[in-house]
Amino acid sequence: MKVHNLRGTFTLHNGIEMPALGLGVFKAEDGEEVIQSVKWALEHGYRSIDTASIYQNEEGVGEGMRQSGVKREEIFLTSKVWNADQGYNSTLTAFDESLERLGTDYLDLYLVHWPVKGKFTETWRAMESLYKDGRIRAIGVSNFLRHQLEEVMDNAQVIPMVNQIEFHPYLQSPRLVEFCEHHRIQLEAWAPLMQGAAFEVKELVALADKYKKTVPQIVLRWNLQRGIVTIPKSVKEERIISNAAIFDFELTEADMEQINLLDRGRRIGPDPDNFDF
Repeated sequence: MKVHNLRGTFTLHNGIEMPALGLGVFKAEDGEEVIQSVKWALEHGYRSIDTASIYQNEEGVGEGMRQSGVKREEIFLTSKVWNADQGYNSTLTAFDESLERLGTDYLDLYLVHWPVKGKFTETWRAMESLYKDGRIRAIGVSNFLRHQLEEVMDNAQVIPMVNQIEFHPYLQSPRLVEFCEHHRIQLEAWAPLMQGAAFEVKELVALADKYKKTVPQIVLRWNLQRGIVTIPKSVKEERIISNAAIFDFELTEADMEQINLLDRGRRIGPDPDNFDF
């Protein structure tokens, strides 16, 4: 699966093209910080922006998109329904509120942010309803393990198109990846750079030296060559540019395997089976 430039996409199982690389805005402050980072990303060729209602920066994301001058239909915009809003009716309400903050009348992708026990199947029913009404181009989940995906799919009319998970060299979840690939659920990585810890991994530092690239560029390239969408977060223009400079080289199979062997099953974020928010 080859992606040759920043406009490269992976095809979701409903035929929608999703950019392989995007900008994540987790912890980007609403107002000038997030407006500027979204503008920089779009000006430098990015076409995918990933936010969530809990990030409390949807208004700034929408403003950054408008100020960029890039047409709305050229941007792949993702948001997520937060845990406190899960359930059928409250998901529908939360979706409308997200659209209003973002200043748009549709989303390209809407995700169930976390698998809240006893609620996520009803939340999924609401997502299916919004999808069938044409208000979302694709629907998916975030932080779902295999058994949670199976529970959704047992009751679903529409199989999730995306599962956005914590994924990086130290957490590769091979069985979950295999399950998603088998069901054509596109994987998307959050915290691909291990929230900065990737810089401390000597094998990645050595590969960066070998390819004359940065550690983030090595990790993001590895994601893409594995067919995984990736959304590194940055609010610095030079880092946004640098993160996208990954289309002029390719990791060898041996070097891909070297990174694959770094898997330790180590999470940075919460466990989807055991969270309390």
